[in-house]
Amino acid sequence: MNAASSSPGPGPRTLVVTGGSAGIGAATAAAFAAAGWDVVSLARRPCPVSGALSVAIDFGVGDWERVVERSVLPLVRDGVVCVVHNAALLHKDDALHLTAEALRHVLDVNVVVPAVLNRLLAPRMGPGSSILFVGSTLSEKAVKNTASYVTSKHALVGLMRATCQDNAGRGIHTACVCPGFVDTEMLRAHTRHDNGVLQALAAMSGHGRLIRPDEIAALLLSCATQPVVDGAVIHANLGQVQS
Repeated sequence: MNAASSSPGPGPRTLVVTGGSAGIGAATAAAFAAAGWDVVSLARRPCPVSGALSVAIDFGVGDWERVVERSVLPLVRDGVVCVVHNAALLHKDDALHLTAEALRHVLDVNVVVPAVLNRLLAPRMGPGSSILFVGSTLSEKAVKNTASYVTSKHALVGLMRATCQDNAGRGIHTACVCPGFVDTEMLRAHTRHDNGVLQALAAMSGHGRLIRPDEIAALLLSCATQPVVDGAVIHANLGQVQS
């Protein structure tokens, strides 16, 4: 896809990205900033990208909606707005021992937060805007010991598809990009920084390596300018080998 050939017209263009302090979120902030977008990052830590505006927020605790209303909305100008829902929790758990509290916590951050942010930001979003969800290969399949994450990522695809239908006629498009194994802090923490495990995950790619965050960021930037992807689930996993 050629992002440059279908870039939004003149006027304010703002990226709002959750989890913009590291990994895919930081890479996305960098890609959009390089393309001339204003960048607003919502995360617990500052975004490392020069010129990005960082709003300190913890979606897992407190009245984060008020933080968005008071500190985020004033930074987002009416016009073309791209919202990238990237922040997520990944816990080790299994479906037969999962507590209601643990499941609710993951669903709140991974699914409820994107839905509420969409509602809060919708009044700022003009034609050409986009709502992009960062899913996972686990949005459409499952592996052991990740029950809450798998459940939330499946739900995210449903939210994206509902968003597509409910935005019909507004000139706002949506998609869910589903990466495979990306070399991020979250993946390394989940594998307890075990190089043997990381190498095994890399070997599951048809290209024998982990995905770079900037590769997913480039795809998200392209999706932001391509209404034709509206409602699509886009797999970005380097030809992940199925076992």
